[in-house]
Amino acid sequence: MHFRHPEILYFFFLLAIPVIVHLFQLRKFKKEYFTNVKFLQQLDIKTRKSSQIKKWLLLFTRLLLLSCIILAFAQPFFKAENAAGKNNPLYVVLDNSHSMQAVGKQGELLKRCIQDLLQNIPENQMFTLLTNDNSFYDSDIKSAERDLQNLGFSPNEFSLENQLLRIKSHKAEQEKDVLIITDAYSVKAGDLEVLKEFPNLVFHLPKAENQYNASVDSVFVEEDSDEFYKLKVLISEYGTPKNPISVALYNQSEPVAKTLISEGEKEITFSIPKENFSGFVQIEDNALEYDNTYFFSLTKPEKIKVLSIGENSESDFLSKIYTDREFDYSHFEIRSLDYNNIENQDVVILNELSEIPQSLMVTLKSFAENSGTIILIPSEKNPVGNLNEFTTQLGNLQFKHLNSHKKLITRIGFEHPVFRNVFERRTDNFQYPNVEKSFELNGSLPPVLSFEDGSPFLTEIPLSDTSVFVFSAPLNKENTNFTNSPLVVLSFYNMAKNQAVSTVQSRFIGSEEPFFAEATLSKEELITLKNEKEEFIPLQQIFNRKVKLTFNDFPKTSGVFGVYKNTESITDLGFNYSRTESDITQSNSEVLSDFKQQNITQFFDEYQTGRTDNDLWRLLVVLALLFVVVEILIQKFKN
Repeated sequence: MHFRHPEILYFFFLLAIPVIVHLFQLRKFKKEYFTNVKFLQQLDIKTRKSSQIKKWLLLFTRLLLLSCIILAFAQPFFKAENAAGKNNPLYVVLDNSHSMQAVGKQGELLKRCIQDLLQNIPENQMFTLLTNDNSFYDSDIKSAERDLQNLGFSPNEFSLENQLLRIKSHKAEQEKDVLIITDAYSVKAGDLEVLKEFPNLVFHLPKAENQYNASVDSVFVEEDSDEFYKLKVLISEYGTPKNPISVALYNQSEPVAKTLISEGEKEITFSIPKENFSGFVQIEDNALEYDNTYFFSLTKPEKIKVLSIGENSESDFLSKIYTDREFDYSHFEIRSLDYNNIENQDVVILNELSEIPQSLMVTLKSFAENSGTIILIPSEKNPVGNLNEFTTQLGNLQFKHLNSHKKLITRIGFEHPVFRNVFERRTDNFQYPNVEKSFELNGSLPPVLSFEDGSPFLTEIPLSDTSVFVFSAPLNKENTNFTNSPLVVLSFYNMAKNQAVSTVQSRFIGSEEPFFAEATLSKEELITLKNEKEEFIPLQQIFNRKVKLTFNDFPKTSGVFGVYKNTESITDLGFNYSRTESDITQSNSEVLSDFKQQNITQFFDEYQTGRTDNDLWRLLVVLALLFVVVEILIQKFKN
């Protein structure tokens, strides 16, 4: 036992006062006997014995009363088991990712955890609250109550390692007490090394009761006819399905179509008129809500502007590929070319120029930097030095000598974006085109089409926002029959489409994929994205006719956002939460089995008792009051 004010114990000498008073009251009386009082004498003896007992009880009561008062002022206490940790800073890490929408025994996991924190954190306890995308340092529960009650779900995935690094970066002289509340769906085995640096760490792992969930993963145009879009919706299911899923398509807030899909069905198709569309696909699965809606927009595609530069006789096949239905195709010979027209194009094709002028190189380099696509078809008349001067300005590719060996084009890069999803099944059995003469290319670039010896026939110089496609052989009819092969249409069509904006416009929040808005901005103008809930200005890079938008962690909520140049509407763009936490059957809680786990109530009960001294002064005050009552009762029955 310890005393906070041990000097008060000197007041125990006051116990002598009731003893002295008691001795004075117990003085002996002289006995006198009278006649005829025999019976009174016996009664007096009994009364005096009773009186003495009561006086002794009164003395002990007063001594105990005074002792309790003195001890109460001295404030005795028993030290807490973990008294050294009393001043440790407390950190509460609360996972508010979308997987915490799951329902447990007492309701939605995140809401239940928030209620437990509000009910169990002591009012005088200072703590730091860390969520996926926010932090509240050195707060008490009263100050943090509103923030906790208004806490929403974060689009950011929970990262245990990042949270622990945030705590570690906050310097403190004492050890840190950490309570981590998470469903452990994104916890990885690699996080365990950082955990070893926190000896006073406890996990609370709430569990979902329903282990089934379905999500809308993507929406894309499967078929584009003259009058209709054929939309395909991809749906994923996790766990054991219970009922058919309702799937609905909305334009704005107006329902367009609705259907049911059965167990095991992962795809569904909708046909809608070919016009601007801004809406979402929604399912009902009685599980996680955040992945039930997929927002997107459809914009009627503009024609892609393609410019061919070269001799008229060598460019006839291009005009048959780039038809008026989808392309705005034009052709000029080098001597009649207006260089100012290049910046207005989407694709520029250099078709067997005998020499690339220096001025054209400068213009095309600027064109590529402004997200324009270039297709280079070399000429055997073009000096290798001139070709290399052009290609080295754009990337790591060089032409070597011209070979006169006949080669077959036998390999297709099925995984390359030009041919990805083009063929229903892969085949190596087709009529191989051939070339009579070809250049050797020096550079480790991905081949799109290859010769039988593995050397590239068509390769790509990837740039940050576009591509430069390079053929290794001239395509004139004297040198190759490639222009008569079906591959020529697929190659040139998809190369031109490669940098075109997809008709389905959507992004996942947090994705690094940029978006190109068709707009011409002055230096003072900005692109703004907004809807009825949120408005933000993304990072933007201005090109000639486009603006590259990068969103980082914006927006904070999913939905369809209008893209505006000042007050002028340019287009719409859908934003969706990432589906990384849709599979709620894959909890990694077993990774944390070696670490201490408690529910929130248990943690704070132990936290209080383990770090709080057991004070006895309250008990002593109660005892003192009890002895006052006892003394009153003794006084009352004294006579």
